[in-house]
Amino acid sequence: MKRREFMKAAGLGVAASGVAMPAIAQSTPTINWRLQSSYPTSLDTIYGACKVLSQAVAEATDNKFKIQVFAAGEIMPPLSIVDGVQNGTVEMGHTGSYFYIGKDPSFAFGTGIPFGPNTRQQQAWFYHGGGNDLLNEFYATYKLYHLPLGGTGTQMGGWFRKEIKSKADLAGLKMRIGGLAGNVLQRLGLVPTQLAAGDIYTSLERGTLDAAEFVGPFDDEKLGLAKIAPYYYYPGFWEGAASLSLFVNLDKWNELPPGYKSVLNTAAGYAAADMLAKYDAQNPAALRRLVANGAQLRAFPQDLLQESYKAATGLYAEMGANNQTFKKILDHQMAFRNQVYPWTQISDFSYDSLMLLAMRQN
Repeated sequence: MKRREFMKAAGLGVAASGVAMPAIAQSTPTINWRLQSSYPTSLDTIYGACKVLSQAVAEATDNKFKIQVFAAGEIMPPLSIVDGVQNGTVEMGHTGSYFYIGKDPSFAFGTGIPFGPNTRQQQAWFYHGGGNDLLNEFYATYKLYHLPLGGTGTQMGGWFRKEIKSKADLAGLKMRIGGLAGNVLQRLGLVPTQLAAGDIYTSLERGTLDAAEFVGPFDDEKLGLAKIAPYYYYPGFWEGAASLSLFVNLDKWNELPPGYKSVLNTAAGYAAADMLAKYDAQNPAALRRLVANGAQLRAFPQDLLQESYKAATGLYAEMGANNQTFKKILDHQMAFRNQVYPWTQISDFSYDSLMLLAMRQN
């Protein structure tokens, strides 16, 4: 099915015998919005979700609703998306919600938290567990409306100049890392910093960073991180589900006709599914290329993982005691995760173990 046909069927309904024409046929104003991403065009999968969204919305509305997409830095700094959408500089922004934990740690939940749900669990929480509704109660206090727009799956643990043999090796290490993971690893002695994608390579090259995490093999290869920091660690326990956010100025969202809201909702879901599928298709080959070219693939040591979990648990307790919104969202998400986890263990984990055994025997 062509994208245009899919969008019209999924988002608007199809006129048929005995079925009323959709609302958009009665209310089709011409609207031109601007959307800036936090990501450069070179990262075509993560930035590309915005282009997929824009094209889908235009096709479904016969070009009545147009969204012009801008890459990182073209209108505002890449990590200033929330401010730009709030104040109306742009109507929409695509970014990682967790970049804005400096405003409120509750922003972390739009992307993911250390030892939080995996990708499928988080998607279930967003769409069928009440998660996105709960997030939008919070985001409304910042004049934002939130739609999930893409995800990377579980990310890698990042690139390090030296081998990490125990938690002690994190002491004094300067690392680019996003969201609450920096707060967690700071408790193990790491020195965290948040940087936009375009600044990571030069910071490693100049020695102002000792390590950096970004997404996974496909994007990390594009950034060239293996050239400077050869040790590639997994898993990215702080991003079991790294979701991306489409933030819409709340006033602008409320002004949209219902049909256009439906189109935007459907287009965001389509673009999100497309992004995750692209990463799942592209990461395996990229990882093989990286290893073939000298990247040293390593698993994080067990003591580091155990201490990180303890640090995360302590951090959440402290944040929850000081921030009722954070506690409300955390308790809601963890209750949902704990409810669905047994099914994940029975289905996905057991199947993955079976497949691994079968592949080893062959």
